[in-house]
Amino acid sequence: MQATREKIQYENPLLSLRIWQQTRNRSGSVPWHYHPECELFLIQEGELTVDLIDETFEMKAGDVVILGNSQLHRDTSPEGKLTYIVLQFDLNTCFDQSTIPYLQYFNETKVPLSAMNYIFRENPEARAAAAECIRQIHQEALQKENGYELAVNMLIKKLLLILIRNDYRGLLADQDRVERIRLKPVLDFVEASIEDRITVDEACRLANMSYYYFVKFFKRIMGLSFTEYVNFRKIKRAEQLLLTRDMSVSEVGDHIGMANMAHFYKMFKRFNGCSPKEYQRKMLAWGRK
Repeated sequence: MQATREKIQYENPLLSLRIWQQTRNRSGSVPWHYHPECELFLIQEGELTVDLIDETFEMKAGDVVILGNSQLHRDTSPEGKLTYIVLQFDLNTCFDQSTIPYLQYFNETKVPLSAMNYIFRENPEARAAAAECIRQIHQEALQKENGYELAVNMLIKKLLLILIRNDYRGLLADQDRVERIRLKPVLDFVEASIEDRITVDEACRLANMSYYYFVKFFKRIMGLSFTEYVNFRKIKRAEQLLLTRDMSVSEVGDHIGMANMAHFYKMFKRFNGCSPKEYQRKMLAWGRK
């Protein structure tokens, strides 16, 4: 089996998502592929089969399926008209300082996000609510009325809330719950110290763990290393500063504790695919449209 990595092109640089309506009038298929973004399908008319490595979803009108980070999948449809909406988005960008603890619920270290599809199979109300969110996101993206980015962000969060509140099996909400609580002082410390140099040793003391245990523990619970997490949060703060403050790129780097410009540029490009200046220019240009 040969699979390809799909590169998702976001239409709006302010939103790390892509949503569109697809129509097929005869049998068709999309070969095995994967991408870092989470993906949801909403069938509006017809039938679609979505295959994972170890599971198959037979979908009809009104059905919703969710796939997680880099899950290998393909889809096929029989003869006849098929209309469906595809929503792809980067989960990491959905959480701000106040909601970042919930990112841990979706790190997929124990179960893939596709395991949550039991909710849509067994709970018609949750399935209908998720379907309505997807329809509204699609409409917002099409109409692009003033403030639609806020509307889309709220609807994405509502989708995630539907999963959390209807997860009666506890695959998300109870996954390592006690262990996640142990990390709260560390996460709070990171947010309060973004402007400073943050070390693993400081985090270890807060968590009351040895260095080697903490490194493994954090990676297992959060789904990324402590250093990766700190860099991610620093770059998120840098994005905010670039768009809201009259600061040069070097001043922004200093403000987030990345005075080494080569390192700052490297980390920024890793998370955004472009330099800080390109990001600023692109975002501000979009905002003037």
